[in-house]
Amino acid sequence: MGKARIYVCHTFYHAYVACLKELNLPDEERGKATLLLSTMSNNFDTLPERARSSGLFEEVILYDEKDFTFFPELLPLKENTGSLLQNMRNRIRFCKRLGDLEEPFVPVDFKQYEDIYVFCDSDPVGYYLASRKIRYHAVEDGLNCLRYRDTAHEDNAGHFGLKAFMARLGLIFIQNGYSRYCIDMEVNDISVLDHPIAKMKEVSREALTQGLSEKDKEILTSMFIPNRDDLDRTLKDAAASGLPLVLILTEPLCKDLTVRKRLFEDMIREYGTIDEMPARIVIKPHPRDLLDYRKEFSQHLVLDSHFPMEILNFTGALFDRVVTVYTVPSSIRCAKEKVYLGNDFMDRYEPKEDHAHVTHAAASVEGPSGRK
Repeated sequence: MGKARIYVCHTFYHAYVACLKELNLPDEERGKATLLLSTMSNNFDTLPERARSSGLFEEVILYDEKDFTFFPELLPLKENTGSLLQNMRNRIRFCKRLGDLEEPFVPVDFKQYEDIYVFCDSDPVGYYLASRKIRYHAVEDGLNCLRYRDTAHEDNAGHFGLKAFMARLGLIFIQNGYSRYCIDMEVNDISVLDHPIAKMKEVSREALTQGLSEKDKEILTSMFIPNRDDLDRTLKDAAASGLPLVLILTEPLCKDLTVRKRLFEDMIREYGTIDEMPARIVIKPHPRDLLDYRKEFSQHLVLDSHFPMEILNFTGALFDRVVTVYTVPSSIRCAKEKVYLGNDFMDRYEPKEDHAHVTHAAASVEGPSGRK
């Protein structure tokens, strides 16, 4: 008898969405899925232990997924030969060979599962499944992320139609619903996409949270926040100050950490005052942001980086303003005002061409002082 479901996750946010999907199932269907956590780009720290004790999953397994650069023999196949025909031959060989080389690191037999959900199938697991002709469901990497960066088109610029055709035949692999073996791709909102395709299906992340019970919310906060008491105390102290509360969501922007520090210093200076009153600043670092905010911004309250920002919705926190550069703040329901700074703000810190791939990145404000 086969196993029910497996979720292949590369980030804490992916694991969060996997939990939401499980919590939207009837009680009798919960606890039958496998949570597969890829360590290729994330250190999940103690999350596996908390996920195992949550009762949501039958198994929680770490996956030592390997990027293609781990295999030196693949590097020449990525080089541009100057010939479209030779490039395509190399790409066919690359897709098949990456699947073969990845196999020893895959810790499960995917063929045992009735449903396979893969977040960010552009990673090697997508190539592996395609090379083994295993059908799976793709899931959007981040909230409306394809609106801001369509990686399928970006990674396959030039002769895209030909490449998409070859992906449909199974000769090469393209992510985000173009693979022959991708059954469908779940996205948050099809209406905002520039290049929707027939395989895409809308599964609203907001809708997944609407039916959560208080018990469900407690499961989520206990699973993703290692020490909930510390967070509650932090937020309580901030609220007791009597000052407005401003939440800053960091991102791994600008490779130079000195420039990144200046960016967030400027953000706090420019958006850390409300009605001429200096706000209490709360910083939520991005999990992949290596800047030491506790050291560099010691005068402010810095939260743990290893939980998805959406978990704040379940803590009872209420912020007067949340400010981001590229992180889409629409899923934050615990803020009165949401400020999205976009490309104009980034122009001040790096050449425009460095973020030209980000689309729909006009600055916007949602809330009392802005437009929705």
